[in-house]
Amino acid sequence: MPRSRPAIPWTHIALYAALLAAGTFALQWLDYQRLVRSSPSAIYDGLLATGFLALGLWLGMRLLSRRASPVETGIEGNPRAAEALGISPRELEVLREIAAGHSNKEIALRLHVSPNTVKTHVARLFEKLEARRRTDALRKARELGLVP
Repeated sequence: MPRSRPAIPWTHIALYAALLAAGTFALQWLDYQRLVRSSPSAIYDGLLATGFLALGLWLGMRLLSRRASPVETGIEGNPRAAEALGISPRELEVLREIAAGHSNKEIALRLHVSPNTVKTHVARLFEKLEARRRTDALRKARELGLVP
């Protein structure tokens, strides 16, 4: 029967790991000190490049960030006007898609409904907004604050 080894206490393992970590840290610190003394301009150049990188990322996020649409944020344009006209939430979605310049077929694909359903919603919107064309409907919807 083979002899079993005695278990090594976890404190010995933790102590050994701490000593290895301290040794690694000391070696890295000494290497860093040698690097700083031998070529300080490389350190300054690296810090400058890092600063410009951070500035570029910040400016890019601020200037090129995409604004969320009302559909994405869940904000209804003017709920009182929509309620007064009797415009349903689905009709508001169709109105926003019209404002985005999509055709009936594109709206049907985006909203996962049939083109006939979109035509029905558009016809009801025209009635409720007292419009004859999409441009009239959009103009009135913008005046009422239903679409941006």
